[in-house]
Amino acid sequence: MNPASNLILVGPMGAGKTCIGKRLAEHFGLRLVDADREIEQQAGTSINTIFEHEGEAGFRARERAALATLVREDGLVVATGGGAVLDADNRRLLRERGFVVHLHVSVPQQLERLARDRSRPLLARGDREDVLRTLSELRAPLYREVADLYFDTDACNSQEAAMRLAQQLTTQWQRTDATHAPAEARMIRTETT
Repeated sequence: MNPASNLILVGPMGAGKTCIGKRLAEHFGLRLVDADREIEQQAGTSINTIFEHEGEAGFRARERAALATLVREDGLVVATGGGAVLDADNRRLLRERGFVVHLHVSVPQQLERLARDRSRPLLARGDREDVLRTLSELRAPLYREVADLYFDTDACNSQEAAMRLAQQLTTQWQRTDATHAPAEARMIRTETT
């Protein structure tokens, strides 16, 4: 069991990190922080504008700085951006400073959930299904690398997913404000169906 004061949600866009995170924060009496919204507040502009003017590299640098600041706090549910795991330092930080849940969603479900969403710069690049499949192939192993717990969100809405995940977290996550366990103690990998 990984004792950690923060709950960190990773996974692809459309997995429900923010919606589920909000419900989990309420359930556990924690504060929800959406990393992408924090970046926008710090930059004073939208993620689309950051991508437009600074490119993905500029956005990732801002994301790295925001996450480094956020995870210093305790008692948070952090909804990360889908690409936060691309950076090795981010992955190390997430593992050290939180209990990490990989919220999985299939590409067909992403296409359905994101059908009307025009706010995601990576989806503006060509065929959405191809983009999502490519991102999944690249990022899925990284989500697995950092995750203490795997949770599939395909078959449920955010309310049901949060309720089921909260039940699992009650037995899997030992919330503490104490020093975090070493990485070797973090090898809990549980799958749900």
